[in-house]
Amino acid sequence: MPELPEVETMRRGIADVVGGTIVETRFPVISCKPIAVSPARPTLARQLRGATIERLDRIGKRLVIRLCHARALVIEPRMTGLLLLANPPDEGHLRVGWRLEGVPVDWLWFWDRRGLGTLQLLSDKQLVARYGPGKVGPDALAVTVDILRAQLAASRREIKVALLDQRAIAGIGNLYASEILHVAKVSPFTPCHQITIPQWRRIADATRSVLEEAVKYEGSTLSDGTYRNALNQNGGYQNHHRVYDRAGQDCPRGCRSQVQRGVQAQRSTFWCPRCQVLRKTNRA
Repeated sequence: MPELPEVETMRRGIADVVGGTIVETRFPVISCKPIAVSPARPTLARQLRGATIERLDRIGKRLVIRLCHARALVIEPRMTGLLLLANPPDEGHLRVGWRLEGVPVDWLWFWDRRGLGTLQLLSDKQLVARYGPGKVGPDALAVTVDILRAQLAASRREIKVALLDQRAIAGIGNLYASEILHVAKVSPFTPCHQITIPQWRRIADATRSVLEEAVKYEGSTLSDGTYRNALNQNGGYQNHHRVYDRAGQDCPRGCRSQVQRGVQAQRSTFWCPRCQVLRKTNRA
């Protein structure tokens, strides 16, 4: 967390910075763990001074601020990072701010409670070398059944674990993988190489529909309250979760079964044992 819907919400939420000129980069003095910044803070501030923001892109779970002179500022929020135009949840975890001119936005802030986020200023060539094809998979919002099968069908990993592989499909994390597989009626424990073509088709359709719906509701703010949109407001998709963090509750399909919780690759998995049956013919 944040996953694709949250980062896409950030990208759309800060759209007013496009066309602005960065006149100052400020690193507030705080007592908590610093985030990783490349190049070093004084160099980054100097190189960003006078840069114009040309557009905003997203690569999976990373937001990319495209700058003049073929450069890109890559922001990876990781667990608790936020991009904000409004007042932050608190000032003790403000990591960096950019003062802008020429747009209706005065400041763009990056806030990060746990300090796991990263900032990288890269040339366009470096961006492709680090995050281009072969390094990061196709974007999850654009997946098709053919893309999914090409990326995952030969794998012997369980489908839930495979969907988290950013080199295969970019943007899906633990929360949305559980939601996608419930909508697709596929057990999260099914090995990829045993998934049928109709199941792959349902997974592809569910991937797009779940992520598009989550973006519409501006992402999920969980019980810890960490994720917020650019105006420091809750997302709304948590009110529409089907299985994630709903262990012991009735399946929303009305199948007279309850959502179960398990662990895969050291992460919680949620599924309905009646809607998402692991068929005997699919057992590894």
